[in-house]
Amino acid sequence: MGVIHYWTGGAEGDPEAPTLALLPGLTADHRLFDRQVEGLRDRCRLIVWDAPGHGASRPFELGFGLPDKALWLKAILDREGAAAPVLVGQSMGGCVSQMFIHLFPGRAAAFVSIDSAPLQRRYYTAAELWLLRHTGPMYRLYPWRALLRDGARGCAESAYGRSLMRTMMEDYTPREYCRLAADGYRMLAEAVEADLPYAVSCPALLICGRQDHAGSARGYNRRWAAQTGLPIVWLAAAGHNANTDQPDRVNDLLWQTVNGRR
Repeated sequence: MGVIHYWTGGAEGDPEAPTLALLPGLTADHRLFDRQVEGLRDRCRLIVWDAPGHGASRPFELGFGLPDKALWLKAILDREGAAAPVLVGQSMGGCVSQMFIHLFPGRAAAFVSIDSAPLQRRYYTAAELWLLRHTGPMYRLYPWRALLRDGARGCAESAYGRSLMRTMMEDYTPREYCRLAADGYRMLAEAVEADLPYAVSCPALLICGRQDHAGSARGYNRRWAAQTGLPIVWLAAAGHNANTDQPDRVNDLLWQTVNGRR
């Protein structure tokens, strides 16, 4: 099916150091978390992957589901001896985190969602789920140069964040990128339509950029926090990839979560 590539680093020699599992969003790769790796490597043990079908984890046969990604993540964490990781998921990475928590309750020490969305069915309309399943044709109709431009602008507010997103997108061929995006949205729709509890049974924090223009992310986060009581931090001057737009603030929030101060 394929080989999943991941990287470890940080305070690996410190047995007391907390472990952060950094999970990038759809079509992004491990570079999305470069500023977190740089800012937290002296204090935390770090694991960051290229999700299956992304970045170095190619070629990889698509068509798997979100539960498969959670199982593969568990295998990596088991291999690295990460008994109680803090899952840090941006966008689709946050959905992988929720599936992991659902399948392996009690395993995660905490969960930090960055511009992600809840998996519970009640948050989604039938029209939204239909659109998730039919993004492929829409992406294929988009001229590649325009998709690169608008994809980068739509994901980040900072020059760094936009440049990074464009660089990651350019690593794919247009056909490869559109297939990967469509498959990811299909996977998300299937997980939501399964109508499972997806209870976040560990300490959690929601982070969302105030300028997040990716779909209905802000609305999902607003309702997610209101209906569950999960704490939420809104970041000014930050878009969908908030950790690239406000890396120092996100790093502070991650460190506070690790130390139980939120």
